[in-house]
Amino acid sequence: MRLIASAIAMMLLVSQNTAQAQGKNTAERLGYPRDSKLLIIHADDLAVAHSEDAASFDALDKRAATSASIMVPCPWLTEVAEYAKAHPDADLGLHLTLTSEWKTYRWGPVASKHQVPSLLDSSGYLWPDSDPAKQHIKADEAEREIRAQMEKAISMGIHPTHIDSHMGVLFSRPDLFAAYVRVAHDFKLPFLAVRTADAPPALLSLLSDKDVVLDSIVMASPDVKPADWKSFYLNAIKNLKPGVTEFIVHLGYDDAELQAVTVDHPDYGSAWRQRDYDVITSPEFKKALEDNHIILIRWADIKKLLS
Repeated sequence: MRLIASAIAMMLLVSQNTAQAQGKNTAERLGYPRDSKLLIIHADDLAVAHSEDAASFDALDKRAATSASIMVPCPWLTEVAEYAKAHPDADLGLHLTLTSEWKTYRWGPVASKHQVPSLLDSSGYLWPDSDPAKQHIKADEAEREIRAQMEKAISMGIHPTHIDSHMGVLFSRPDLFAAYVRVAHDFKLPFLAVRTADAPPALLSLLSDKDVVLDSIVMASPDVKPADWKSFYLNAIKNLKPGVTEFIVHLGYDDAELQAVTVDHPDYGSAWRQRDYDVITSPEFKKALEDNHIILIRWADIKKLLS
């Protein structure tokens, strides 16, 4: 899963010359002092597996995670929909999905396959990595699929608070990013993008005055050794700058189910997800947030700014 190298680079799309950088910043628009350190703790990949769901629900219930996003094409979507209906205040977005990365555990599109043929590999599943997806996917078919994912989630009683992109595919080309922004605007949702100073004018033109961009994201990479997992996150909290940051975590229990799903895939695999869960639910993590005066927020808070 080449998420770190490709997706984060492609997320850095939004210049500081947007309307939200003028006048009040996002913290002030949310009612906080201008120099506040705001943090979203965001759990990716709900609906991939029961283990993923159970760990993420527990973190949400404990307020260890403030937000999460759902992969609509995945098999455990019904479980997530039931949680969403039972927890209407839960901050649940959609992790718009155009890839299916695991070795023996695959999924296809929500739209009919004949409507989105460029999204499919030779086995009829979504592309297994972001590089072939970027090479083959047609933007109009990608937009058709992500709209189908939106509509399916809503039909199941899920009311998304935001959208982002699984493995960064929708950040990988300007035409795919344009489809992503159009869908967000049409459904009146905030979307994940991160501030940079040198975004192309063509991308900036896609943004509205109300769009909110984040100042930074933090996510563990394969370079972080398991023994250093907690210190990685604690140092990230200590070094947090004013603005809006998102910690992207992948939660799960290191059990037989998730081990089977992520077989031969140590990066973002079962043990990785257990480590993320263990850290964000730990007393040390909570204390670090308090000691560093971090204010936890949700995408639902940002969504209110679009009204």
